[in-house]
Amino acid sequence: MAPRLGLLGLTFVSLGSIIGSGWLLGALTAARVAGPASLVAWALAGVLIIGLALVYAELGATYPVAGGSARYTHLALGPLSGFVAGWLAWIQAVALAPIEAEAALSYLDNIWPGLISPQGTLTGTGLMLGAAALGVCTAVNVLGVRWLAETNSVAVIWKFLVPVLTVITLLAVAFHPGNFHAGGGFAPFGAHGIFAALPAGVVFALQGFEQAVQMGAEARDPGRDVPRAVIIATLLGTAVYLLLALAFLGALSPAGIAGGWEHPVGSGDYGPYATIATGLGLGWLAVLLYIDAVVSPGGTALIYVGTSARLAYSMGQTGYLPGAMRRLDRRGTPVVSILLAYAIGLVMFLPFPSWQQLVTLISSATFLTYAFAPIALTVLRRVDPDRPRPYRLPVAPVLARAAFVTSNLIVYWAGWENDQKLAVAIAAGLACFAGYRSTQPSGRWPALEWRSALWLVPWLGGLTVVSWLGQFGGGRGLIPFWVDLCVVVAFGLVIFELAVRSTPPAARARALIEAELSPR
Repeated sequence: MAPRLGLLGLTFVSLGSIIGSGWLLGALTAARVAGPASLVAWALAGVLIIGLALVYAELGATYPVAGGSARYTHLALGPLSGFVAGWLAWIQAVALAPIEAEAALSYLDNIWPGLISPQGTLTGTGLMLGAAALGVCTAVNVLGVRWLAETNSVAVIWKFLVPVLTVITLLAVAFHPGNFHAGGGFAPFGAHGIFAALPAGVVFALQGFEQAVQMGAEARDPGRDVPRAVIIATLLGTAVYLLLALAFLGALSPAGIAGGWEHPVGSGDYGPYATIATGLGLGWLAVLLYIDAVVSPGGTALIYVGTSARLAYSMGQTGYLPGAMRRLDRRGTPVVSILLAYAIGLVMFLPFPSWQQLVTLISSATFLTYAFAPIALTVLRRVDPDRPRPYRLPVAPVLARAAFVTSNLIVYWAGWENDQKLAVAIAAGLACFAGYRSTQPSGRWPALEWRSALWLVPWLGGLTVVSWLGQFGGGRGLIPFWVDLCVVVAFGLVIFELAVRSTPPAARARALIEAELSPR
């Protein structure tokens, strides 16, 4: 793929991924779970995400490869671990475009009824519009990365300005300080509510910072621009979401939350900011918000169709998926991978749970993917110490372990009901991988390095058991609250040490690195 993206384009790719349907719906779902203390959840999420973003900044600057999330683990731990990381990254990327489209249609159902059924799934009309929207995103991606960058730049400018205008307007017109201790006090659901809010829409809203890394092979100066783009987009996104949550909580009608936080803007889960704007007589703002209900999710869907295609391309490059996935057209665009993303996206429109439930599942998959990055960083620093690193993560031994533990906590907070589904998805992916590799001639691809992947068994198995025994999302509640968090932290630190000591021999790891980074 020819390098075409600069700092602005890379920043817009990450920022456009961060500002999607999460800003339209995330503040509402977080408030229902945590009340006014959802502000703490947003701030905490920003801190946790920035730590992960710094890890990705070093990896993206040092190893500018397409589909970075899938490739870093491959370089550090070998093909089998790399496949699990790549599979999880692909699941969340290919699911996000239809999720964004469904969120937009659900929001617009408030003014054009008939798009969403009473069960919360798309009607026939909604399905046709959703398929058409995904088709537009697919066409833009097929036309090539330059079209993607130019189209996304326009969308991101809009997506950034509308939330900022919403914050300024709501803070100026309606701000009720009493809302922050109404309906049971500042933290009506305690610390449990704050932690439960993180995977219930908060971290989903902030994820996407790594999209500039996924486009690393298409950056003109990846060493300089990729880390800057990741850090700038993460800081801007965190600031916008925190201010949006503040404005949302302050603008709510005090009467609507006096009895609790179950329905802070009335019945129905969609259109919270537009509902508030209409109630305040701000018709012009409501119109802008309904337009943005198309632009913001649409821009994010546009990016994730491209991201999922590049992840599939990356897995084709490393022998995880059939060779058709790595086929490029004359513009250097992975057309087959893009069309596959469209096909899977259409399947995702079939009756699934609500937006809130589905984003919790996707958040689990995303942060399980993120957990591989700090391990890969630690291993690659050790086996590839002489490679120039345009950006170096400060106090890496501490921050890498903190980032890994953070990811484990998010997965745990998502709850047993979500994590058991994630375990099934991982098992299905491994079955597909085993089936494909069994058809390949011996010696065609590098050895699986299965000994270097053994740490995955206690990690994924242990995290699933802790989730089952824990306090969140249908867990049995056998591990007391706070003790469960200590268990996850200690467990994460032990697994981290096991993983970084399970690497292939340094010579083989360096051979993998050179093979991946050499011109093809």
